[in-house]
Amino acid sequence: MQTLEEPRLLRSAPCDTPIPLSVIIPVRNEARNLPRCLESLRAAGEVYVVDSGSTDETAEIARTFGAKVVQFHYHGGWPKKRQWAMDKLPLAYDWVLLLDADELLTPDLAEEIRQAIQNPSYDGYYIGLCMHFLGRTLRHGNATFYKLSLFRRGQGRFECRCKDQDASMCDMEVHEHVVVEGRTAKLQHLVVHHNSESLSHYIRKHDDYSNWEARVWLQGESSYIDLAPALFGNQAQRRRWLKRNYLGVPGSPVLYFLYKYFFRLGFLDGVPGLIYCGFQGIQFFHIKSKIYELRNNSRR
Repeated sequence: MQTLEEPRLLRSAPCDTPIPLSVIIPVRNEARNLPRCLESLRAAGEVYVVDSGSTDETAEIARTFGAKVVQFHYHGGWPKKRQWAMDKLPLAYDWVLLLDADELLTPDLAEEIRQAIQNPSYDGYYIGLCMHFLGRTLRHGNATFYKLSLFRRGQGRFECRCKDQDASMCDMEVHEHVVVEGRTAKLQHLVVHHNSESLSHYIRKHDDYSNWEARVWLQGESSYIDLAPALFGNQAQRRRWLKRNYLGVPGSPVLYFLYKYFFRLGFLDGVPGLIYCGFQGIQFFHIKSKIYELRNNSRR
């Protein structure tokens, strides 16, 4: 069972000592984002870039930074990309950090991680995302959220919410979350997350996400094995509770937009905030439409 606490940080090691940490970065055609990400990981003990047949310079860029490049070929089912890497790669260190190519560590966060993993009392840490979207840091609209992305090797695993998956549902975990059997805490500093290199890229990526969401939603309660929807649970459980209770409501995509844009003050982030909240509502509409499509196909 996970318990969330504030960690007690220990004395830091010398800054020129590599952080005893294995970093896993799933990628596909991330030549634009990857250099910035890898530059922020210079102090990490080892970095694995798990590629899915990129057609740009992603693999070459990773090797120039000293990262280890492995290929993952997804044909559906489980495990998906990150869990496969955790199961199969010969990781050298006891702590694992999951990072995306459009994310980067700040020096303050890197130093906080260095201290936190020395503490034997904890098995995992939640790290928040500082969202950058269309050239602006989003501070409202419920855009900042926490992921359990730092944990002891062997103590963390992804929940499997749908084993019956195909390649159209994205080759890596979408909204499956890491579950740690042990004490967890929340780090103070945030990962910088550059959410979109272009709106076209954002739309293509979220098309795969909505395929997954629709299939999982149709499974109902059977998909909530580890983290059930709960209004007073952690952030992931609250988001699931919101989707489960409002996805079937008529006009819910519009209501979801209004919730994020007005109730969660997304309008304070200007035009990027409007576009971000609008896309969140559109994503809700895509999920509902694909649920309708899947139901029709099953009747036929």
